[in-house]
Amino acid sequence: MTIRLGRRQFLMGSSALLAAGAAGFSPAFAQAAGLRQFFWGGQARADRTYAVNDLFAAAKGTSVDSSFLGWGDYWPKLATETAGGNAPDIVQMDYRYIVEYAKRNAIAPLDDYVGGALKLDGFDQDQLEGGKVDGALYGISLGANSVAQLVNLAAFEEAGIEPPNRDTTYDDIRAMGEAFNAANIRGGLKVIADGSGSEPMLDNWLRQKGLALYTADGKLGFGADEAIEWFTLWKGFRDDGICVSAEDQALDTNGPLETTMVVLGKSAMMPSNSNQLVAFQTLMTDPLTITNYPRIAPGVGGGHYRKPSMFFSVGGSSGNKELAAEYLSFFVNDLEAAKVLGVERGIPCVSSVREAIAPDLNDQDQIALNFVANLGDLLGPLPPPPPAAAGEIDASLLRVLSQEVAFGARSPEDAGQYFVTEAAAILERAA
Repeated sequence: MTIRLGRRQFLMGSSALLAAGAAGFSPAFAQAAGLRQFFWGGQARADRTYAVNDLFAAAKGTSVDSSFLGWGDYWPKLATETAGGNAPDIVQMDYRYIVEYAKRNAIAPLDDYVGGALKLDGFDQDQLEGGKVDGALYGISLGANSVAQLVNLAAFEEAGIEPPNRDTTYDDIRAMGEAFNAANIRGGLKVIADGSGSEPMLDNWLRQKGLALYTADGKLGFGADEAIEWFTLWKGFRDDGICVSAEDQALDTNGPLETTMVVLGKSAMMPSNSNQLVAFQTLMTDPLTITNYPRIAPGVGGGHYRKPSMFFSVGGSSGNKELAAEYLSFFVNDLEAAKVLGVERGIPCVSSVREAIAPDLNDQDQIALNFVANLGDLLGPLPPPPPAAAGEIDASLLRVLSQEVAFGARSPEDAGQYFVTEAAAILERAA
């Protein structure tokens, strides 16, 4: 099934999932003859996944009925199917939502299958831990990745400016932006997209300050002063033409990758993830690379972490849980499957698999692998999974406030204070 890639905001999932918790589950829709699978992503990911499904069918004699949607459309659809007791056997799960889905029994614990249908020998321990909720294993990481800055190398070359590197600071970004403005290439290309509404970029900035987006007990990990400083930083970039204008940034509705600032030719950099380099490069002829997010000051690190890029989980209402666990085992261990998958979903979590595919990786895949493997002092500890309301705070608060400041509807001071007050209220309601 081919469905156009989309990344619209997650707005419906939690409410539909709440209904699922109240309604309970029924295995009535389980398919005994095969497996149903649902994931988010674009056509490139789908092609790789379907090829692996064919390998699994050939090896095990079991068909996999698979479909996909873009990020923003995926979560409401999954929540609706879960609420109706019709969740697929295999669902792609994110670190943001795994706690919520696990606590509502929307996905199944996998511990009983480990060592049997589910082989995890040589699996990276930090990636296993990332898939646990209250000590039980609910998700199998499909790859390690890290937040990253997508960089258009051709644009920097045209502007006569050295591209950013691991030591680049926010002050350096300002200097680069001024140089881009002076060069005036491609009709006024800006050096960077507006990152004020990027939750990962805010998280990284806070971590460098020794703070956190969320605490282990599900509270906000920073205060109004930091929120005001964040919005003020980006207002300064916007006012001085360092980042893209409010009107240009609004073109990126968190929808198709084609509407992002780098692909549209509005900026030379934008926040992304290490595993997305492959997908972005398929959309552009300009050579792309990735680097880390800017440092808040020279020598300050710790903002990045090796995150499970995504998981496969088994649906809580699945009637084929053991077979689904066998599929998960095949997906992360089979060497032929690994060669098909590459690092599009992140760096493989089994050491023998990484070693097997490394020699045959293309240039973009090699860049992603080397980036995640060599974060050095940029690397900090994996944070706890975000609270259940994090998706709402991201989509309906941070992104909205960033646009309101960008268009002059709020001041950074007003937006920063409102953000922490309203975020705390959302977290309290969710708890």
